[in-house]
Amino acid sequence: MSDSILVIGGGFSGLTAAVEAAEMGYDVYIVEKEPYLGGRVAQLNKYFPKMCPPTCGLEINFKRIKTNPRITFYSQSSVESVTGSAGDFSVRLKVNPRYTTPQATNCKAGIDVSTSEFPNEFNFGLDTRKGIFMPHPMSFPNQCVVDSRVAGTDEGRKIQEAMPEGHVDLSQTVETVDLNVGSIIVATGWKPYDASKLDRLAFGKFPNIVTNMMVERMASPSGPTEGKIVRQSDKTEPKTVGFVQCAGSRDKDHLPFCSYICCNATLKQILYLREQNPDTEIYVFYIDIRSPGRKYENFYAKVKSDPKVHFIKGKVAEVKPGSGADNVILVAEDTIGGGKIEQEVELAVLATGMQPTGAIEPIAGIEYDSDGFVVPKEGVIPCGCAKRPIDVVSSAQSATAAALKAVQTIVRRAG
Repeated sequence: MSDSILVIGGGFSGLTAAVEAAEMGYDVYIVEKEPYLGGRVAQLNKYFPKMCPPTCGLEINFKRIKTNPRITFYSQSSVESVTGSAGDFSVRLKVNPRYTTPQATNCKAGIDVSTSEFPNEFNFGLDTRKGIFMPHPMSFPNQCVVDSRVAGTDEGRKIQEAMPEGHVDLSQTVETVDLNVGSIIVATGWKPYDASKLDRLAFGKFPNIVTNMMVERMASPSGPTEGKIVRQSDKTEPKTVGFVQCAGSRDKDHLPFCSYICCNATLKQILYLREQNPDTEIYVFYIDIRSPGRKYENFYAKVKSDPKVHFIKGKVAEVKPGSGADNVILVAEDTIGGGKIEQEVELAVLATGMQPTGAIEPIAGIEYDSDGFVVPKEGVIPCGCAKRPIDVVSSAQSATAAALKAVQTIVRRAG
C-alpha cells in the first residue's frame, strides 16, 4: 500500500490539488507534459472573476511548491500507463530531456547563434522561437529548453558552445520513472478545439480570422504583439470586430456540450478592445449568452450597455471575403430582428470550445466518457476541466475537493 498521491497535469487545477494534498502531510508527484507549470491559465491575459493576470494566482502556488519538500514535479513528462487499484497503483512516466541544466536561466547567448525558427506554441503560432528558448517570461521552472529537433545537430553543438559552460547538456536522454501511488488526481485540463475543422468558419483561409486564445496572447503585455490586438495581415488595430460564439461547441459534429467559458471570455475580450480603442465597433453573433451567477450576469449587463457593442442572435453559417483589404463578411440569420444579416469586419474572433485533453491524448489505464472527460473510479479522481468545462475559480474548488478525496482513499485503504 502506498500513501503518496500522483497529480497528472500541472495547470491551475493540478497545482492547487497538489499543494492542498502536500500540506495535509502527503507526498505528491506532479506530472506535466509542457516544460513549464501553470497550464492554460499561464497563457491568459486576465481571468475571471477578479480580472487579474495569471501571476496573481499562479505565483502563490509556485511559492507553495518551492517551499514544500513533499512535492516532486516532472515537467516535459507524460504518463505512459496506469495499472493496479486504489491504494496500490503502478504508474510509468516518460521524462523527456530539456538538454539544459537548472542554472540555464538565460538563453540569450544560445538564441544569438541559433538559426532555426519554430512556431511558438505558447503564442499559438503568432510568432516564432529559436532552437533554444524560455517557454514564456514567467516560466516555472525558470529553465531554458533546447528543442529536440536541434539537439543532435551542428546547431545544437553551436548553442552548447555559446552558452555558459555546464548550462547545456546534449547527452541527456529520455528517462523512464516508475511510481507506486495510493491515489491519482487527473487534472489534464483542456485544449482549444481545432478551428481548422470548422469548415464554414474558414479559419486558416483568411488571415484575419483568429481564435479567442490567440486574442488572449495578443492582449497580454508579454505576448507577441506586446498587448495590442491587431489584424494578422497588416498588424493594424481593427476598427470593426466580429465574435463568433459556440465555434465548435454545442454542435453534434464537433463538441456536443457547452464549453461554459466562451461567453464570458468574449465579454472579457470586448473589454480588452474597448480599452485599446473606444471607437471600435463590435458585433457578437450568438446562440444564447450563458453567464451564470450574479457577478457574470452583471458583467454581461455592463458590456451589453455599451452602444458600440452589438449582440446578434444568430449562428454564423458562412464567412465570405469582404470589400476591404483582407476583411471578411460574417453571414448569419438574425432570429430576433429577422432576415439574413451580412456584417463585414476587419477582424473575426472564433470563440472556440474547450476540448478535454483526454479526447486527444488519452492515458492507458484511465477511463474516459464519449466526450473525453475522465470517468471517476475509486482512487482515480478527475478535477478541473478534465472532469467538466468550468472556469478558474470553479477549477480551484474542484481541485481542493479532489485532494480531499485522494487523501480519503489512502486513509480508507490503510484502515
